[in-house]
Amino acid sequence: MSVIFMNLVAVLVSFALTVAFGKMVIPWLIKLKFGQSILEIGPNWHKNKQGTPTMGGIMFILGIGLTVLLAGIPLMIFDGDFRHLIIFGFALVFGVIGFIDDYAKVSKKENKGLSALQKLLLQLAASAVFLTVLRISGDLTPSLTLPFAGTVKLPWLLYLFLMLFVIVGAVNAVNLTDGVDGLATSVTLPVALMFGALAFVLSTPGIGLFAAALFGALCGFLLYNRNPAKVFMGDTGSLFLGGAIVGLAFAFDLPLILLFAGIIYIAETLSVILQVTYFKLTHGKRLFKMSPIHHHFEMCGWSENKLCVVFTLIGAVGCLIGFFGAI
Repeated sequence: MSVIFMNLVAVLVSFALTVAFGKMVIPWLIKLKFGQSILEIGPNWHKNKQGTPTMGGIMFILGIGLTVLLAGIPLMIFDGDFRHLIIFGFALVFGVIGFIDDYAKVSKKENKGLSALQKLLLQLAASAVFLTVLRISGDLTPSLTLPFAGTVKLPWLLYLFLMLFVIVGAVNAVNLTDGVDGLATSVTLPVALMFGALAFVLSTPGIGLFAAALFGALCGFLLYNRNPAKVFMGDTGSLFLGGAIVGLAFAFDLPLILLFAGIIYIAETLSVILQVTYFKLTHGKRLFKMSPIHHHFEMCGWSENKLCVVFTLIGAVGCLIGFFGAI
């Protein structure tokens, strides 16, 4: 079976499974009254989203999981390639952390789940285990490769310490991006596509399989998550997505490729940091109308659909730069 055919099958199967799971999961979430609570600090017009089912990330997690397990059997038997499972396992751990957070929120009927410290400690522990597995498997080196700029080798201890915070920061940046119908889903599509193309060029079929399954599942989820959203992915989905993107970058031993491929995630995070810093320095003035940055553009009159299209196109350009810088 050719790699291209295998990945095409993975895209289609993952898409179909996610769509099928949506028809079961969404009614189940509604029955359980697992609706999203909307923060008071968000845009006023988001209030009409109150009660929309959340934790919908379960749909694409199941779709991706079944796809990589079934389609990855030949890779595991004939090539001994388990990287698709390692990436999925890492992303799944973050998805479980998100699930615990979401469940705490919906059970309390408020937008507060795990404390920031609890989430940080769980995420650091998951990241440490992941880095350990990659080092033992020989898929990790203490080198930072910046596309177009070369490689810098670091002492192992310093490298691992830095990467712990790179992982946690990147995962939570994806989480921040999930604030508008379809935004995190659509922005992640070109990222998955880039990693799939990179896997093909670098002949790493296990990684390519996961990227293909991720792309297909997100296409399926977008049918339900586009504006007006029938379901939100919740922290269950956004933390899983963050883990998936980070897992793919580290599987290539190219964590700094996220500087380009994750340009939207980074912009979202920086907007929050700049807003808070400027607010404190100026004793109450705001740099943006609202942060993260997608809310600023909403306040400027952009529709949610326009936000998704523009941000996805910007992200796609970042992905192209990252891709050509890595090959």
